[in-house]
Amino acid sequence: MRCVSTTVAQHERQVLGIIPSAFTVNNLVEETCGKEIKVATMHERFLTMMELSDAFIALPGGFGTLEELFQMISWAQLNIHSKPIGVLNINGFFNSLLSFVDHAAEQKFITQRARKILISATTTDELVEKLQAFRFEPDPTLSKLKWSPSSSQKEKLDLTLRL
Repeated sequence: MRCVSTTVAQHERQVLGIIPSAFTVNNLVEETCGKEIKVATMHERFLTMMELSDAFIALPGGFGTLEELFQMISWAQLNIHSKPIGVLNINGFFNSLLSFVDHAAEQKFITQRARKILISATTTDELVEKLQAFRFEPDPTLSKLKWSPSSSQKEKLDLTLRL
């Protein structure tokens, strides 16, 4: 993350670090080279990222990257947000993951509509172009869910198993 944020700042673009306070203890993370927002929990970090972001891009990374990627995909599938989500598939890093997601869709564990949520490209220009062209298609059933904290009446969701 440090390399990406430094490069972005060097090109006079905005950098925003959303840091859980636990990471600031004992200098676990270096100082952000842009604006920094400290939050209490990882969940608050996800919420803050979702609220402030126009899109989500995952670069090659580990479990934390995958967790954040799938959290945002799940929230899009649940109609909590409708922002584009992409992976920059540098040197085929995400090939196996994308094959797995395609396999899960072929096996009907992921709908074709939900599969379209995850965008991939091998270059930054291609990824930005695809993210800009993305049009969210909410699931008709899941779009009935109301995620506003003020909504006390939830529509009944039909969860009948049909074979």
